[in-house]
Amino acid sequence: DVASGYFMSQYKINKVVNGADRIAKGGVVNKIGSLMVALAAKHFHVPFYVAAPLSTFDMDASVFDTEIEERDGDEVRYYGGCRICPKGTEVINPAFDIVPKELITGIITENGIINPI
Repeated sequence: DVASGYFMSQYKINKVVNGADRIAKGGVVNKIGSLMVALAAKHFHVPFYVAAPLSTFDMDASVFDTEIEERDGDEVRYYGGCRICPKGTEVINPAFDIVPKELITGIITENGIINPI
């Protein structure tokens, strides 16, 4: 949630633990918004951890080669069944984003905490 940036600025968060859909060389792929939380954590000097099982790791791939799923634009064009923007409004609606390893303090696995890859 982007409210996390506000709480970090108020020194009410002392660490972030985020999930990951995929961990590969260079960082992690997770739900959209993860990168913004990681950037806020870096700015406010809050440790940013990723928690994921070892089955999430793909060490033969680079995270930057991941094809990011594009969700249907109508998910944001409509709210409660009502159109909330003009017809023809172009929407870019990615489902995931990439958090580069430089923003990650550590990765929490079932075997302990490891350094970002």
